[in-house]
Amino acid sequence: MTNIRLCYQTIEFGKIDIHLCTLRNRQEFHDPDGEAERFGINSSTWPIFGMLWPSGIVLANYISQFDTSAKRILEIGCGTAITSLLLNKRHDDITATDHHPEAGRFLDRNTDLNHDEKISFVRADWSGENTELGLFDLIIGSDLLYEDEHIELVGNFINRHAKQECEVVIVDPGRGRKNKLSKKMEGFGYTSSHFKPTDTDYLDKAFKGYILNFERST
Repeated sequence: MTNIRLCYQTIEFGKIDIHLCTLRNRQEFHDPDGEAERFGINSSTWPIFGMLWPSGIVLANYISQFDTSAKRILEIGCGTAITSLLLNKRHDDITATDHHPEAGRFLDRNTDLNHDEKISFVRADWSGENTELGLFDLIIGSDLLYEDEHIELVGNFINRHAKQECEVVIVDPGRGRKNKLSKKMEGFGYTSSHFKPTDTDYLDKAFKGYILNFERST
């Protein structure tokens, strides 16, 4: 991590401040041992995990309004894990996952930066079983549907780790795949809704995406 340039910032959620270390820009790259390459992550996509994207900020602001105190929560494709850091600050039961080998190291760095307890992290491939993760009451994520194949992978991964009664919140920046994911989730017994977030003045630009909400009851 010493060979890449970093950026430090503070994100406010009401009275809670989250201090965040990210990559300075998308030109940063550091894979000297070829670890990311072995997982199929090439140089052009390597930095994506380490940037703070608008969808991630929207997710954190939306989830900040939830009563999550009694829920076991899973963030998938966490990247910089701003929502996980916020939930951890509130002492919620949060587990973060990402495919990128650097995501867990940045997560540890950022929990230290916020003087909080370590967050449980599992490097997870959506196509894998990851049985050690267990089941969750609330599953969250942002900007996950880059390719059509991700609809199947994300939907199946969520289903493997969702309790029978579960809520799922995905923020999508508007890549045109939300209806396909909804159809997939409805096949697992979820009701679905999509809506545009309101009051996004905390972003530099207008947010063109949607919050996708899926709920399944016993």
